Amino acid sequence: MKKAEIFIDGKKSFDLPIIIDTMGNQSVDIRNLRQQTGMITYDPGFGNTGSCQSQITYLDGEKGILRYRGYAIEDLVEHCDFIEVAYLLIHGYLPNKHERERYAELLNRHSLLHADMQSFFRRYPDHSHPMSILAAMVVSLSSFYEINLEEDPELQIDLTVTRLMSKMRTIAAFTYRKMKGTDFINPSYKYSYCANFLNMMFSSPVVPYEPNPTQIRAMNKLLILHADHEQNCSTTAVRLIGSAGGNLYSAVSGGICALWGPRHGGANQAVIEMLQQIHTDGSDVKQAIERAKDKNDPYRLMGFGHRVYKTYDPRAKIAREVCEEVLQDMGQRDPLLDIAEELEQAALSDDYFKEKNLYPNVDFYTGIIFRAMGIPTNMYTVMFALGRLPGWIAHWLEWHHDPFERIGRPRQLYMGPTSRVVPPIEERE
Repeated sequence: MKKAEIFIDGKKSFDLPIIIDTMGNQSVDIRNLRQQTGMITYDPGFGNTGSCQSQITYLDGEKGILRYRGYAIEDLVEHCDFIEVAYLLIHGYLPNKHERERYAELLNRHSLLHADMQSFFRRYPDHSHPMSILAAMVVSLSSFYEINLEEDPELQIDLTVTRLMSKMRTIAAFTYRKMKGTDFINPSYKYSYCANFLNMMFSSPVVPYEPNPTQIRAMNKLLILHADHEQNCSTTAVRLIGSAGGNLYSAVSGGICALWGPRHGGANQAVIEMLQQIHTDGSDVKQAIERAKDKNDPYRLMGFGHRVYKTYDPRAKIAREVCEEVLQDMGQRDPLLDIAEELEQAALSDDYFKEKNLYPNVDFYTGIIFRAMGIPTNMYTVMFALGRLPGWIAHWLEWHHDPFERIGRPRQLYMGPTSRVVPPIEERE
């Protein structure tokens, strides 16, 4: 076994094991560091800390590689639909034709919500953000669909996974209908997963509606692009809650709350708002670029740069192609797409952005697609959550079966006051 040597004050303390993963990347195993040295590592944001061993997603930010279970994201988007990719992430392999048909049938069978849950939607204030409703309704599923692990733990978990994959889509669609003030549309046996979602969103008793094939394909591709992304903020939240013994519903609800943040899943909404502001103000792209480069100006170009990717986000390339397909099919051109493409070209030819590796990420074009499909801005992060769901489930399951499972409990560097004595209240200033 390879080892790393650690020296403290110039003296060797002990050897640290080196773990080599399947891609040849090396990691220093510090599990016994504090026990043997009395020290811990300091790593704000955990950017240099591996919290687990995983077989789900491989990501190389320097080379722009993203693979689910070994399959390239480009290959999956081209040849699979979202149901197949969800099956891959959750079960570990791509389904054959029979397994795929069986899985789709199960998802349809479990897609209805308990009738009593529907009344919850109507009691939310009209201004409620869809992500708050989504998080609350998902965790509420545990009250209506109890998980009895005493009967058959693996069967119960598999049933819970299937229920969540199907019902969260229904919850998202009902959330939109609540916002619009229209009656809920239940899922139908005759539609596929994504077609069902679009029908529940946009079907109307007074206007003929049939899910658009191009938009169905686009929805499948977008959900696949968002399906997993290694140990990001929301996935880490899911694993952390799972490590405490939290059930799948509670863990995913926590993931939704983490995703809601504008520095994570909420970025796609921020991109559209930025593009809309540029369009409304009549500003030019050059001015936006210069403002973003000015360190004294708080203005930021949303949708550029990524915590992990130091090159063009491979998902952004696919999202841009999907955007063109949807708009072409609709026979329209969104002025925000023109601004986005002009911003991209200006940034990619600017030394400032190239030196800082600020390339478009997946959020840069997805909002324009959702906008074209009639999905309101505050629902964009909900769409992200629907895509990320199978990844969250896969990570919760992996943690649940991890032989090295321990409750997540980071250490800290305490920088507060030293020991103090409480003075009598009369003597306090």
